[in-house]
Amino acid sequence: MFERSELQILKKRINEPRKFIQVISGPRQVGKTTLITQLYDQLSIPTMYESADAVPAGNNVWLDQVWDTARFRMRSQKANEFLLIIDEIQKILNWSETVKKNWDHDSFNKTNLKIVLLGSSRLLLQQGLTESLAGRFENIILPHWSFEEINQAFGWDADTFAWFGGYPGAAELITDEDRWKRYIRDSIIETSISKDILMLTRIQKPALLKNLFELGCLYSGQILSYTKMLGQLQDAGNTTTLSHYLKLLGAAGLIGGIEKYSSSSIKIRSGSPKFQVYNNALLSSQNPMKFTGIRNNPAEWGRVIESAVGAYLANE
Repeated sequence: MFERSELQILKKRINEPRKFIQVISGPRQVGKTTLITQLYDQLSIPTMYESADAVPAGNNVWLDQVWDTARFRMRSQKANEFLLIIDEIQKILNWSETVKKNWDHDSFNKTNLKIVLLGSSRLLLQQGLTESLAGRFENIILPHWSFEEINQAFGWDADTFAWFGGYPGAAELITDEDRWKRYIRDSIIETSISKDILMLTRIQKPALLKNLFELGCLYSGQILSYTKMLGQLQDAGNTTTLSHYLKLLGAAGLIGGIEKYSSSSIKIRSGSPKFQVYNNALLSSQNPMKFTGIRNNPAEWGRVIESAVGAYLANE
């Protein structure tokens, strides 16, 4: 099985004396859980894995219970060290305060319980880390797969990567492109918007956010002013709302608005953003054309290549 370079970084840190919480953040379907599975197979210390994905958002008592269970297992096994891995941590309300309380309790009592936290919403993770866990964590950002990784794992050439992007879980579906597009739309795009944005952030106009994402995919790699966006989107509100929604989509690892560089912060805020998907599969899944047909259309294929290059650079 292919191993990403971040696995060895995490493995090295886990094998060091307990000092920092390890936080792995990144978009959905880029291999965070797979990385943890590979780590589990390579470690010799006792490990416990729990996911908050099916836990009610307000149930921070669950987090205390999981922590207590890990301590109990460590004592019952008479282990010198123990690893607790918690996935989708951003779903738990006030998770950072609960993590801080338990981490500091273990530090005071010299309990060698090591912690790895995983999350798919970089914005919510960062808020919790900076608010309560300053000085207590190290962050490993797991980006979308690069061309080099996809080529090594699946043998794709540059054109295939440019169209199908870098979601490894969908790689085996590309021979049935209609099925592949449905998977990207239903299992990645819809899940990311619903679980990483709408469920965890107050959004007054969810339909607008989804329409903005679709518009961004259509214009990926191109500059589009907020004024033009207002003209193409129904119930668009104002430019401040669009800018905020675009940042949320970026934090979920879907699409961002790259601002023009300027030494003046006023000019940056008033400038037109350049839409850029972080994975070209997001663009291709919205396009009615197929891989074999679009390569015969130089203008359309040129836009795909431009967006793919932008996505590659955005993940660097």
